[in-house]
Amino acid sequence: MDRGRQASLMQAVAEAGDRAAFGTLYDHFAPRLKAYLMRLGAAEDVAEELAQESLIVAWRRAAGFDPVQASVATWLFTIARNKRIDRLRREKRPEFDPNDPALVPEAPPLPDQGLDVARDEARLRAALLTLPEEQTRLLRLAFFSDLSHRDIAEKERLPLGTVKSRIRLALARLKAQLGDGENTD
Repeated sequence: MDRGRQASLMQAVAEAGDRAAFGTLYDHFAPRLKAYLMRLGAAEDVAEELAQESLIVAWRRAAGFDPVQASVATWLFTIARNKRIDRLRREKRPEFDPNDPALVPEAPPLPDQGLDVARDEARLRAALLTLPEEQTRLLRLAFFSDLSHRDIAEKERLPLGTVKSRIRLALARLKAQLGDGENTD
């Protein structure tokens, strides 16, 4: 079947929903699309399914076909290739597993763990009070406002090196005051 005939059949499908014209195109292109998809690595049953899906897309989008931009064959083979790519992406995406540990919420802390956390938070608050205000402010911006050192420097109108030095000094002081973090109870 020549290109002119293919284009006129597709035009009949686009303008009038001509089933006979589409049937002619289907009979001509279905085996060719299937063979093409198999050359791309699809199994025979998958290639047949993708070829059918591609032709269904062509039926639905026939009005969008432009013979000036591409031939019917090029248009259909592009649809088929894209369907194959979509299928590969879906296959590479893992199935949802509701028992995946990453999706299971964390168990609530035991009562004694809650006390340890509260004690650690109180120690940290007390240690923060011993720091100079400028260091505390920079730590709050870095850790509670989640700003980068560069953003903090711009916000506070300080040189970047000064911001980094003050934060590093504040963290060293906190580490010295809090020790290694283990309770000595």
